[in-house]
Amino acid sequence: RHIHLAYRILELRMTKTPSSDMNRHDIVAAIRKRGMTLSKLSQINGYRSDALRNALNRPWPKAEAIIAACLDIPPQTIWPTRYRPDGLPKSGRGERKIGRNRTNTEST
Repeated sequence: RHIHLAYRILELRMTKTPSSDMNRHDIVAAIRKRGMTLSKLSQINGYRSDALRNALNRPWPKAEAIIAACLDIPPQTIWPTRYRPDGLPKSGRGERKIGRNRTNTEST
């Protein structure tokens, strides 16, 4: 019953603010509730034990997909700011609005 309540809270947090990314602590908690850790998940997928932690702080589509698969939800649900509406990851600094190219300029 306690686990069901925790998942319900997680669902509410994910659906409450769709324009912002899921909190990193909620992601880690959800992974732990599945009986897994980020370290184990990293090692199972052939990375150093601390590698997938990088996806919590900065875009890394491959790692995001691994974490999302562990949670059985699409990565764009966890990190909506990192993905385009069609579900593909945003590419480049301009599209993610970070770095020098803060505007999304399109070629004509």
